[in-house]
Amino acid sequence: MGLHIVLFEPEIPANTGNIARTCLACNATLHLIHPLGFSTDDKMLKRSGLDYWHDVKVKHHDSIQALYELHPEGDYYYIENFGTRYYTDVDFSDASKEWFLVFGKETTGIPKDLLVGKEDHCLRIHMADNDKVRSLNLSNTAAIIAYDVLRQQAFPGMH
Repeated sequence: MGLHIVLFEPEIPANTGNIARTCLACNATLHLIHPLGFSTDDKMLKRSGLDYWHDVKVKHHDSIQALYELHPEGDYYYIENFGTRYYTDVDFSDASKEWFLVFGKETTGIPKDLLVGKEDHCLRIHMADNDKVRSLNLSNTAAIIAYDVLRQQAFPGMH
């Protein structure tokens, strides 16, 4: 039961710090898939996460497969700019489920070979149809989608 934000091999400590703060604010667990492009002692990570880092539920995994093995019943959705569905097309209203939102590296995203057979679970975010912006910042995207999941669940445990 709950919301999980998964960062696949994140590279930018400030993004991870911002996402950690979002996870704390919305009672989500943050999963970090290694290798990371920085140390979790990085001052940029701490600055972005402010004084909250020690309170965030953070889980480290050596691989995405290790995460799957720990949470085989999870509902996994992969956020990619080539997703065939929008995040708003998914009914996340069942708060009793384990919802995993997986985000890829800032530079290359989620490796396509990891998404084979999961194409119907690849989601995208709405953006202007002008070919000027390829994607939104990772931490902004994570917050937008996480809060929509929680909105659909009537913000459980939040005031």
